Amino acid sequence: MASKINEAHEHIAKAEKNLKTTMTKWKPDYDSAASEYAKAAVCFKNAKQFEQAKDAYLKEAEYHTENKALFHAAKAIEQAGMMMKDLKKMPEAIQLIEKASMMYVENGTPDTAAMALDRAGKLIEPMSLEKAVDLYQQAAGVFENEDRLRQSAELLGKASRLLVRLRRLDEAAAALQKEKNMYKDMENYPTCFKKTTAQVLVHLHRNDFVAADKCVRESYSLPGYSGSEDCVAMETLLQGYDEQDEDQVIRVCNSALIKYMDNDYAKLAISLKVPGGGGKKKPAASPGGDGAPAEEDDEYEGGLC
Repeated sequence: MASKINEAHEHIAKAEKNLKTTMTKWKPDYDSAASEYAKAAVCFKNAKQFEQAKDAYLKEAEYHTENKALFHAAKAIEQAGMMMKDLKKMPEAIQLIEKASMMYVENGTPDTAAMALDRAGKLIEPMSLEKAVDLYQQAAGVFENEDRLRQSAELLGKASRLLVRLRRLDEAAAALQKEKNMYKDMENYPTCFKKTTAQVLVHLHRNDFVAADKCVRESYSLPGYSGSEDCVAMETLLQGYDEQDEDQVIRVCNSALIKYMDNDYAKLAISLKVPGGGGKKKPAASPGGDGAPAEEDDEYEGGLC
């Protein structure tokens, strides 16, 4: 470890020498200085001196910037952020990675910027869902600007699920609609069906039956939706919710279709309450009026698709 630290300081000394000017060398050699600081940073990192490694990466970035090498400067700043991550200083880590992503965009490499923001989102998610949402949405916006709809939609999906977990349901509903529109533009209709189901669950938790019903009705225009398992389940769920038939709602919410959704949406389904605390509906009398119960309901009885 000591040898690595000594080696790092040797590289820093070389970097400082490259920055000096003389009568015959009028300009500092920023490129060589940046290279030496990069080597010093690796030595510090290997010696687990993460604070010093961070400082060396930032020096590397400074001299790459002087040399108009923005991409390399951004990479060095991102590496400095990772050193902060190793020191468990997550706010500083995320701040540096966000700065790097802006430099990637400036440099004309937006894909790299979006991927950096996605990585930052994953890093901060265990500590701050709110910040992770912000980072995923930023990354989605960068991909959307580049017409990379699939990547943008995937990142919006991450943000939507976290918004549900945070109970920011109005924002989750808006994010889901945007996701669904993207998948529609990509003609990925089966995923649109799943997004409709997620929308219905979010809207019902928002106590907005009209919006939930509208989502289903608008989805009839999607090829293959009408008559699909997703459609029948949602029509049955909405009917049970509207008629305060708790048994019917529970049956749909515990179906395999819902259980195998992303966990945040499956939890929404399990916790869905029928207005007024509805109970099991009384069985209808037989046409003969003898009080015998009607036939047992189908699993998705009442589906209108």
